[in-house]
Amino acid sequence: MSDAAVSPAVNEDEAALATPFVKCLVRLIRALAFCSWEGKSDAELLGDFIITRKQRRAIPIIGDPDPDVLWRLDMFYTAVGLAIEERSGLMTSPMMEMKTHGGFGRLLFTVGQLSFCPDVHRFGFDKFRQLAEAGTKLVDDATAATEAYRDVARA
Repeated sequence: MSDAAVSPAVNEDEAALATPFVKCLVRLIRALAFCSWEGKSDAELLGDFIITRKQRRAIPIIGDPDPDVLWRLDMFYTAVGLAIEERSGLMTSPMMEMKTHGGFGRLLFTVGQLSFCPDVHRFGFDKFRQLAEAGTKLVDDATAATEAYRDVARA
């Protein structure tokens, strides 16, 4: 395989890994597991967040999430809360409500951002770019809501 064929995907991954949201997620993971993942690259740390379509199809449509999936979900939305906090200067934390039977979940951030998670047991992204885009969109939307309703957010 030539370098030209690999280069666009590698560059796309590097760009995604350099986004502020993904950097926040990596910092969070490294902070919580400081010794066990020492020496691993950011891509290796986030590898469990990548679930290809083929892998997703192999998971039953209805099912209960295993502890690893719940951990990834928690890390992702905690990183969203931290990124919102970094940008807005307001303390933010996710509040999760999980209906584990059937794999449905709902998350609410204290700044008023609501996110639904169907198929929680299949939580993951096809590519690092999608991980970065999803997290960045949640942070952007919550930050915009915080700016639009600054007095409510500060209450």
